[in-house]
Amino acid sequence: MSPYRGAVPPNAPDLLICAGLDPSGGAGLIADVRVASALGARPSGVVTALTVQNTTGVVGCQSCDPDFVGHQLAFLLTDIEVRAVKIGMIGSTPIAKAIANALHLTSAPVVWDPVLYPSRGDVPLVDSLFGDAITALRPHLTIVTPNARELAFMTNVPVTDLASAEAAGRTLAHRLDCAVLVKGGHLSGDESIDVVVTPAGARDELRAPRIRDGEHVHGTGCALSAAIATYLATGRELAEACRLAKDYVHDRIASPARPGRGAAAVV
Repeated sequence: MSPYRGAVPPNAPDLLICAGLDPSGGAGLIADVRVASALGARPSGVVTALTVQNTTGVVGCQSCDPDFVGHQLAFLLTDIEVRAVKIGMIGSTPIAKAIANALHLTSAPVVWDPVLYPSRGDVPLVDSLFGDAITALRPHLTIVTPNARELAFMTNVPVTDLASAEAAGRTLAHRLDCAVLVKGGHLSGDESIDVVVTPAGARDELRAPRIRDGEHVHGTGCALSAAIATYLATGRELAEACRLAKDYVHDRIASPARPGRGAAAVV
C-alpha cells in the first residue's frame, strides 16, 4: 500500500486506463483509479462506455464515440509516457479498434479484463463483432484476465472446474499469443485458485483461502486487472504482479465497501 495515504507520490509511474463508467464507483474506471492510486501509480484514462447502474445492477449501457476515444488516446499518448495500460470494458468493436490503433504509440505492457456481461444484470456489454475486437487488440496484449464465463465465451470451451478453465486458458493464450490469468473465484473449492498460463507452456499457480460470499462482491475483476497493471507499471515481473494483485484483492474482498442497498463493492 502506498505510504502517501491516498495522495499519488510525485514520482509515481503513469498508468493508462480505458474502461467503462460505473456511476456507483464499484467497478470500471472509478474503481480502477482508486486501485491504481492506492498502489502508487498515477492514473490517466478515457471512458469507453456509460452505464446506468447502482449497487443493485446494470439496466443500461451506451458506448462512447470511437473517433473521439481514439482522438483522446492519441493526443494523450503523444504527451504522457505511460508505464502500463489497463483495458476493461471496450464498449464496442470500433472502440477496441481505436484503442488498438492508439496503442501503437506506446510499448507499455497491456492488461485486458474483457468485460462481456455485468455481474448484476442482463445487459450485454459487447457487440456481435467481438471477434474483430480481439483481433485488433491481440498484437498489444501482455495478459488477459477473463472470468469463467468470459473464458468460455472467448474459447467456446465449456468451463466447469479448474482443470477445464486451465485448458481453456491455454487455448486462449495460444490464440492471443499472450499470458492468460485463469481465475477460480467463481469456481468451487475451499481455496480460490488462479493460474497464470503462457503460450510457451509456463504455469504459475496462485492460491488464497476462499472468502465466504466473496464471489458476490462487485468489481473484483476490475480491481484485479487494475492492480496487475499498476504493479507492472512499478516494474514488477508479470508473475509477481499477478501474485501481489491477488493478495491485494483478497484483502479487499475480506473488507468490502457497502455503499448502497445492493452488492458490496471491492473498493
